[in-house]
Amino acid sequence: MSELPAEKISVGIVGASGYGGVQLVRLLTQHPAVELTYLGGDSSAGQAYTDIYPHLADRVSLTVEPVDLEVIASRCQVVFLSLPNGLACTMAPTLLAKGCKVLDLSADYRFENLGTYQSWYGGDRQDQAVAAEAVYGLPELFRDRIRTAQLIGCPGCYPTASLLGIAPLLKQGLAQPETLIIDAKSGTSGGGRVAKTPMLLAEASNSLGAYGVARHRHTPEIEQICTHLARHEVTVQFTPHLIPMVRGILATIYATLRDPGLVRDDLLTIYGAFYRSSPWVTVLPNGTYPQTKWAWGTNRCYIGLETDPRTGRIIVLSAIDNLMKGQASQAVQCFNLMMGLDESVGLPSVTFYP
Repeated sequence: MSELPAEKISVGIVGASGYGGVQLVRLLTQHPAVELTYLGGDSSAGQAYTDIYPHLADRVSLTVEPVDLEVIASRCQVVFLSLPNGLACTMAPTLLAKGCKVLDLSADYRFENLGTYQSWYGGDRQDQAVAAEAVYGLPELFRDRIRTAQLIGCPGCYPTASLLGIAPLLKQGLAQPETLIIDAKSGTSGGGRVAKTPMLLAEASNSLGAYGVARHRHTPEIEQICTHLARHEVTVQFTPHLIPMVRGILATIYATLRDPGLVRDDLLTIYGAFYRSSPWVTVLPNGTYPQTKWAWGTNRCYIGLETDPRTGRIIVLSAIDNLMKGQASQAVQCFNLMMGLDESVGLPSVTFYP
């Protein structure tokens, strides 16, 4: 395990008042190597942070400040950008030029090809050179690159759950990539803290529905990493659903096996070996399938496996907390790697249950 630095690392969060931001604040105020020196957000500027989130009254004494890149760079070695899509790309180049390391929790730096980003998210990008240096922040696949990165594009929540379930299949050539189908369900916190009609209790409670069918923005992100793993272009069928719970994602992944003779025990051995150096991925034993509640409040991903000899398919079930492994705690995991720390420092590993 890497030793903690002699002096704490000064860290700022832009977009601290959202759901991702408050998870970061909670984690970083408890991180033994971090001093939280800046909380920023124009919409809540001037408010004491604990006026927004009173449950942190004994932890945080900072006031939310206007977003001023000069001020941020003067105070912070590392900056987390927890902002809507299209804003981080206007800030990251300046922060990097001033010597900060940057972790972006939006989609702005997840894509190798900015044309792909623009076709799905829109906007005019002028930061091609900076974007080319960004590293995709999924530690289980890109740990070594993250260690030397200055800019991390942290993955989306659906891609995290999906890719961790898919990666061994494609990396080891076990499944036919063209048969990949992802059926995923997320809690309402994935929609953020901004008021939206579909997220109202009266709308979401006692109901289950799909959205973004055949056009969800996380589709090209998943396909990009699947293509990297398979070493040829991969297209996936991805359908997300909103489920009436606060947090959690369960991704159920279907694929046709190249060798229909493979059984569950074979695949459990392969998955266990693939993730043997990944402390935050738990491959469940025979016949155990994950539940989202097991991952609440942690950085853990639970994976269950089954094979269907009738269809020749594998069924992978992947469960995470969308606000944690799908967002804030994964960003802190990347931060730890960037700063030469053990990747588990400051991250809770056991859920509160039930």
